[in-house]
Amino acid sequence: MLRDTGLLFRMELLPSLRNPGLMAVAMTQPLFFLLLFGPLMERMVEAVPGFPPGDSWTVFTPALIIQLALFSASFAGFALLSDRQSGLLERLRVTPASAVALLLGRTLTNTVHTVVQSLLIIGIAALLFDLTVTPVGVAMVLLVAALLSVTLASASQALALVLRNEEAFLGLINTVLMPLLLLSGMLIPITTGLAPQWLYTISRLNPLTHVVDAGRAGFRGDLTFSALSTGMVLLVVMAAVSVWWGARTLRRDDA
Repeated sequence: MLRDTGLLFRMELLPSLRNPGLMAVAMTQPLFFLLLFGPLMERMVEAVPGFPPGDSWTVFTPALIIQLALFSASFAGFALLSDRQSGLLERLRVTPASAVALLLGRTLTNTVHTVVQSLLIIGIAALLFDLTVTPVGVAMVLLVAALLSVTLASASQALALVLRNEEAFLGLINTVLMPLLLLSGMLIPITTGLAPQWLYTISRLNPLTHVVDAGRAGFRGDLTFSALSTGMVLLVVMAAVSVWWGARTLRRDDA
């Protein structure tokens, strides 16, 4: 399975290596947030109480990286639908590769894209703005982004095979992503000192909120159990369930 996953991963990764402009286009949105929204956070941290520990860039940069993983991985199923319609997926199924290998080959490609783009964001933030972060902090936020990418890309492919319709898939993804984004506190942290109590309560029911909290804690170097446990446990569980669901859906679609 590991050999087949590696072969499929290479097959999926080579087109992006041959055409790096695609990754540059994908970087446009996070760069706009970094350059045009990030400076606003500096004033907000000074003027508004209730922000998480750390300066504005320590709060905003890991959230931007998690947002990048959220949007890039959630649409992984769209490419799978295209391959299904073109017949490529059927041709791959006649090979000895397992459903898990077929799923992970695509998922890991998306994860590598997310990690590379995340490193570019951290580098640009450190170069242009007052961002100071340790190697441990970088490693922690990359781990969170990678696990989230695996989770969402696997779930996205499973959902695409369940719906089997590009318009329905895109409509559902766009409908789900917006409340997840707003209730996670990525753009503006949702804390008791800043948000109404009802909004804070709803945000704590969003698993992505705890993932963002863990990413921010790891990025600023807070590696305590209380700071990381909830988000990391949720991530590992969601990743395992998503991979299982994705592989199971691929097998059933084959049948």
